[in-house]
Amino acid sequence: MNKRVFAHVPFAQIREHLPFVMERRLSPEIYLSADALDAATPAQLAETARTLQGEGLSCTIHAPFMDLNPGSLERLLRDATMHRFGQVLDAAEILRPEVMVFHPGFDRWRYGEARGQWLELSVAAWQGVLQRTKAIGATVAVENIFEEEPSTLQALFEAVEDPTFGHCFDVGHWNLFRQVSMETWFEALGGRIKEVHIHDNGGARDDHAPPGEGAIDFGLFFRLMEGYAPDAAYTIESHSKPHLERSLEVLRPYLA
Repeated sequence: MNKRVFAHVPFAQIREHLPFVMERRLSPEIYLSADALDAATPAQLAETARTLQGEGLSCTIHAPFMDLNPGSLERLLRDATMHRFGQVLDAAEILRPEVMVFHPGFDRWRYGEARGQWLELSVAAWQGVLQRTKAIGATVAVENIFEEEPSTLQALFEAVEDPTFGHCFDVGHWNLFRQVSMETWFEALGGRIKEVHIHDNGGARDDHAPPGEGAIDFGLFFRLMEGYAPDAAYTIESHSKPHLERSLEVLRPYLA
């Protein structure tokens, strides 16, 4: 495969699944949950880094996200979020990822007219994160979660306006919450895409199914990627080995 292709691997299961991923010459996107960050030692992280380096492979990192929000209007929640982000940045200094994926923490049903306050607080948080990721040599990519259209993320990227701060387009999440077409989303954010998450669903649940087993038009997706972000990292977000195998088979013509 000629694209930069990664596969989702939780760090808590790294010893179990990393050989399977490496055998297929994929690099891992290492998911560092809060519990994993509390349990992982620098020696364990360094062992993973040495294993990947020895195989000539790279990695990306998916930061923790449950109940975290860098733009929270509650100071204590922002403090907790930045504590977790600091932990994942410490891990990144050892793992040296190409890209670090974070969730934005915004949802219009909670924030309503407070979107501007959320944005202002978020910008300050990301500027702090970028001070460290630049030294690491990693790019930051903010993933769409509940966003129905791209305006909030677009405002965030324009406010920060840094070449190492961009978008992780999760096509499965787009399909669940979309109020705009894929073409419209790419017109707004396509040039800022640093990474994509690939999985499928029928529009009702976040199934993380292999491409072709849901309702997403992956032919259109890959055409848009070639036009807007041909050098982005591609992460297959499968949650089982059989799903990863089926995804690789379906995606082979697109990723070659």
